[in-house]
Amino acid sequence: QYNYYRDKLLTSPRGAKNFRLGDIATITRGGNFQKKDFTENGRPCIHYGQIHTYYGTYAHETLTRVSDEIYNKSRKAQPGDIIMAITSEDVQGVCKCVAWLGNEPAAVSGHTAIIHHEQDAKFLSYFFQSDIFYKQKRKLAYGVKVTEVRPITLNDVIIPLPPIDEQKRISAILDKFDSLCNDITSGIPAEINARRKQYEYYRDKLLTFKQKNL
Repeated sequence: QYNYYRDKLLTSPRGAKNFRLGDIATITRGGNFQKKDFTENGRPCIHYGQIHTYYGTYAHETLTRVSDEIYNKSRKAQPGDIIMAITSEDVQGVCKCVAWLGNEPAAVSGHTAIIHHEQDAKFLSYFFQSDIFYKQKRKLAYGVKVTEVRPITLNDVIIPLPPIDEQKRISAILDKFDSLCNDITSGIPAEINARRKQYEYYRDKLLTFKQKNL
């Protein structure tokens, strides 16, 4: 249901015009630091593997850091940029991305594309989760054991882009939907967890009562 309404909002937003991604953004490859370069303290960094396993639609802080030396040599995502993993095990996972909303540039590893733009970062990140984008990336993906998308081919992706105020309105709506569906402290997952605990309580109560009467 969430996916349906997300795609509905993103497919035909109010006042939208179709643009090539390459006409509204600059797309570059990420850098080349590796997991062995992580340090306990240092500067923010995002590894492409973490986009698949850790990050959601956007992030204000990074999971890991690298030294000043590695950071200074790395390619970086500016606050507001989209960081996209262009390598995955399948078409479903390739092009998964995170909007970087931190206070300073983040070093970015290889197997990524850095999308620099002047749009609403959350709106773009949600767009890259949509079915309308999936149908386009499926045509761009290649590979057998490993699925990849070349950053240069992303330039031809068509995006229905509304005015910036409408982008922010849609992002705010989708934030609420996302929180409702995924937040473990509130929303649907929390409700399911509460009902499960309630069930277990009464189940144990009934079983304990039965044992006493035996």
